[in-house]
Amino acid sequence: MKERIKLVSGRMMKLSVRKQCELLNINRSRIYYRPLGEKPENLKIMRIMDEHAGKHQAEGVMSMHYMLKGKGYNVNPKRVRRLLRKMGLMAIYPRKMLSILGHADYVRPYLLRGLDINRANQAWCIDITYIPMAKGFMYCTAIMDIYSRKIVGWGVSNTLEAKWCINVLKEAILTHGKPEIINSDQGSQFTSAYWTTTLDELEIKISMDGKGRAIDNRWIERFWRTLKHKYIYLNPAEDGIELYKNIEYYIDYYNDVKVHHTIKETPSKRYMSSLENAA
Repeated sequence: MKERIKLVSGRMMKLSVRKQCELLNINRSRIYYRPLGEKPENLKIMRIMDEHAGKHQAEGVMSMHYMLKGKGYNVNPKRVRRLLRKMGLMAIYPRKMLSILGHADYVRPYLLRGLDINRANQAWCIDITYIPMAKGFMYCTAIMDIYSRKIVGWGVSNTLEAKWCINVLKEAILTHGKPEIINSDQGSQFTSAYWTTTLDELEIKISMDGKGRAIDNRWIERFWRTLKHKYIYLNPAEDGIELYKNIEYYIDYYNDVKVHHTIKETPSKRYMSSLENAA
């Protein structure tokens, strides 16, 4: 149904919207429907759960339910589950029946275990995270070069769709060149035909975290915690434009100014040094 709705155009087609809907067997009201935003209380609850999840990644619906109940929020597990899904948050823990995952056909093995990552553009990692604002929320996609820890691509969106992640990846490739491997979690954006087919066409090896593995994509997870706790939570944006500028400011600082504790230099300096040595 969603794919058919996307085919309807009010300006580019000679047929009227009414006629297009008839031909596609779509109720015309579906074209003009816009979902309501979350209530202020739900946005506050989502913010609290996001902060809690950053420190306690293994806690799921019931743990969140009891945590919120302890803070005075009378929310049932069903509501907690719905909001967590909207945020794109999933507890990290070993799961049973792994052979019947919803997108098992597109799940790829984890390629980074034991790999000596010793140069820039050898391996990138990508992730998407929920970003709270003063009123509402958006999602941020970021791509990190694992060797240098440099953020080589990023963007903000109001959806969790694979298409947006592909756009961010293609922009990163135009700027920095193509990686040999890109690692992600097993989120719906990455276990999709669109994502896997696009990377296969680009001849980039696909790596995915093991289900329930908290450390397989640890580099980007650490960046999210730093971004949120040291900047986003302290400077909540009023709208998407301000959020974009805030994230842009922090990523520039992270890449070019902040000395990374692990590599003992800025990510941009380590990245450029690696490229110069390879030339």
